[in-house]
Formats: sequence, C-alpha cells, structure tokens
Amino acid sequence: MGIRSVVSKPLAKFIVERQQAWMYQPAEAQQRWFQRLMEGGRATVFGRDHHLKDVRTVAEFRQAVPVRDYEELKPYIEQILNGGTDVLWKGKPLYFAKTSGTTSGTKYIPITQDSIPNHINSARDALLNYINETGNGAFLDKKLIFLSGSPELTQKAGINIGRLSGIANHHVPAYLRTNQLPSYETNVIDDWETKLERIIDETLTQPMSLISGIPPWVQMYFDRIQERTGKLIKDVFPDFSVFVYGGVNFEPYRAKLFDSIGKRVDSIETYPASEGFIAFQDSQTEEGLLLLVDSGIFFEFIAADEYFTENPRRLMINEVELGKNYAVIINNNAGLWGYSLGDTVKFVSREPYRLLVTGRIKHFISAFGEHVIGEEVEKALQFAMQQHPETEVVEFTVAPMVSPQAGLPYHEWLVEFATPPHDVLAFARDVDNHLIKLNVYYDDLITGSILQPLKLTSLPRGAFQRYMKSQGKLGGQNKVPRLANDRKIADGLSEIGQMV
Repeated sequence: MGIRSVVSKPLAKFIVERQQAWMYQPAEAQQRWFQRLMEGGRATVFGRDHHLKDVRTVAEFRQAVPVRDYEELKPYIEQILNGGTDVLWKGKPLYFAKTSGTTSGTKYIPITQDSIPNHINSARDALLNYINETGNGAFLDKKLIFLSGSPELTQKAGINIGRLSGIANHHVPAYLRTNQLPSYETNVIDDWETKLERIIDETLTQPMSLISGIPPWVQMYFDRIQERTGKLIKDVFPDFSVFVYGGVNFEPYRAKLFDSIGKRVDSIETYPASEGFIAFQDSQTEEGLLLLVDSGIFFEFIAADEYFTENPRRLMINEVELGKNYAVIINNNAGLWGYSLGDTVKFVSREPYRLLVTGRIKHFISAFGEHVIGEEVEKALQFAMQQHPETEVVEFTVAPMVSPQAGLPYHEWLVEFATPPHDVLAFARDVDNHLIKLNVYYDDLITGSILQPLKLTSLPRGAFQRYMKSQGKLGGQNKVPRLANDRKIADGLSEIGQMV
C-alpha cells in the first residue's frame, strides 16, 4: 500500500466528520454565508449600485437584487476586463473561466481568491467521501487521467483566462502531480482528435486507476483504445477502479460505457460549473448529490413552472420540496449576484439535502405548449432501452417539426445508435408512450390530434462528433443539448447525416 492511500484514509475521515456540521444544519450554514457575502459585497461597484449597505435580511436582498442571467451581468464583467477593481467582489478576480453560452456567445465567469477553494476543495472532498465510505484509496497510488480542456491561459487586464477544467489543472495538489496524466504538453493541444491520440500514446501502457471526464468524451477515448488494441478496457487497464464524471446525465451512456470497460467500476458523479461547484456524490448507496451549502455560495431556488412568470418566488434551501423541479440561483464570493445558473434540479432527500440534475431551464420543447423537459426525454429513452436491452445509444437530441411536408407536426428524435434496436419502430413507440405518461400536456396534444407520435431519425455513427467538430466544440467539456425549441441543431445533424 502506497503512502498516498495510507494518508488519504485519516484525512477522509476528518473531512467527512467536519462535513456533518453543515450537512445537518443547512439553513444555518446558508444564513452564515448570506451574511458573509453581504459584508464582502457592500464596498463594490455592484454593492453601491444595489445598496447592499442597507440590506440586512434575505427579503431585503431580493428587493435590491433581481435574478439575472449573464447578459445582465455583462456590463460589470466588461468593467473588470477594462481594468476595473472592486467591481463585483473585492479586488480583481484571479481568473475568468471562459465558457460558451447558448445565447450569450463567449462568457467570462469570475473566479476569485475567495472562491477558488469552492472549486478545488469540493473536487478533493468528492474523492475523500468515496475513500471514507469504501476504504478504497489504492487508486491514488496508480495513474490518474483527467480528460479536460487545455490548461493554457491567456491574460487580459492582468487576469488569467482559460477553461474551468484547465484552470483546475493548475491547482492539482503537488502529491498527485507525479501520477497525473496526460502531460502538460499533450493537454495544451487544441485539436481534440490529435490530442486524444496523444493521450492514448501516453496512457496505454500505464497503470490507470482513475479516469475522469464527461461520459461521451470518455467513451470516445475507450473506443479509440479498443480500435488500437482489440481489448476491453479492463484488460488494458486492470487497475482501473474509479470513474469520475459530471456535466451530463450518465444513464444514456452507462450501458455502453460499462460494456466497453468489461467490468463494473465505482463511479462518482460531480456537479461542477464555471460559476461554482454545486454538489457531489457523497455516497455509493444513497441517491443524489450532496448540495454544498457551506462552500461560498448562498443558494436560492425558483420552481421551474414559475421561472418565466413576472414575479417568481425565490426560496431558501429549507423551503424546497422533494420531487419538484427548481431552477438554481447562486450568490457567491466570486461576485455573482442573483445569478441564474440555467440548470434545473430536483431534491430527493432533506437530511441531508441531496439532488438530481434534471436539465436546463431554457432547454425544453414547447412549440405547442407541451413544455417537455430534459429529465422527461431522458427517462423516456431509458425506459425504451430497458424494453430493448440489445440497444446502445451513443448520443441523441430532440427538436420540434412544426411544419412537416405532410401530416401533423411532431417531435423528431435524432439518435445515434452504437447498437440499434431490432425493431426501431417499436422502440420509437415505447419512447413516445412513456413520454405521454410523463407529460400530461404532451399526452393532451397526442390524444387531441394536435401532434402525431414522435418520429425517430437514426443517424450514422460519428454524426454527433462530426457536428460538434463543425461547430468548433469537439472534446473538452462541450456537450450537445438534449432538446431545443428550434431546429438549429437538428438541421445541422440532418445535413451531416445526409453527407455520410
């Protein structure tokens, strides 16, 4: 047993014991952070604009600070990029995490000296919770791979700018640097396919024990390894025991990923965002991700069905209900105030507060008033895959077909199969029937002959990868939205499918 695994166990025990103080007193932890954030924000440009010096209660804060998205925060970001200081938080940010917005183009999300522990310590604590529960720390003594964006940073106004995963790469603890892969030289390669081949060159003969990344890009890594070796991943990496992932719902990828591996390995789900590390899986036996209520963020939640109303209610953690979808609003020590993260979550436990990520508040189909959300399409697909166990899905997305050449409108499901179902029409019927059960509005539209049942378009292998490459978003932390209220993605995929 190596020194890392030996030392990790008492450290894991200490971290988990300390965690108990806020896990079971979440409202008190959140109130403490609310007060700290008010103190930290009062002397800023934002604080003066919103009279934070006069704010003493959460109710007063909500009167002073509206919910906003990136576009509404952008003027403050531009002040910082033009050299301003004490704009959103004291001093200047350490970094800007550069990310792609679905409506805002490139976004620059501040990360400050005060907020960086939220990102780094939370990732560490996810692993330590796993070690404390399972006793498995041996993976720390082997090689660890993080499939991430480039760690190369640029500068503007004296602030380092890069992808969140690349920024995090600079904060990997020194004791893990010696067994971290890929190398810096490989990690900075821009072209994902070139980078992937170099990663395989570096890792193929190494004792890989932990692999981390967004599932579709990990699957691509596994596929290329199998093409080279003709072996299952368990035979290439016999020490592989822990898979860490986040960013998308794992369920559509689970069967194919584990088939590629050839054995069961433990998995740890995380919920990191450029705006903050929100939650992580703290248990291998309990459902959901532990909400990090004591990590520099004061959370608010808006019921998803109220989000687009004129004055939606903003709830604190102790006001949420189980089983209901909420939009996540964060206020943090990076200087984000009333910031709509864009994600929806559903709580599955109160003691402690654990949640599931259910989709994006603006990623839905409601071309006819059905308001189908990400959680529903993923559950419908998962149900059909259970009915057709031979089926393996690589990727999928859903879009409305409002004006077909003939017949009623419908939802088009564009699916890339690794292994298609024996009966594609029966598979599509199972998806449609389950979606009808999940969404009463969709049911009404089908039974009322406003919509016809969904149509499934089977795309050739590699279609999603080629589409992402055409958009300059192949690899890293990029992912295709599960559904959209327009046909931009669907039409792009259809064009690529016809070219093959």
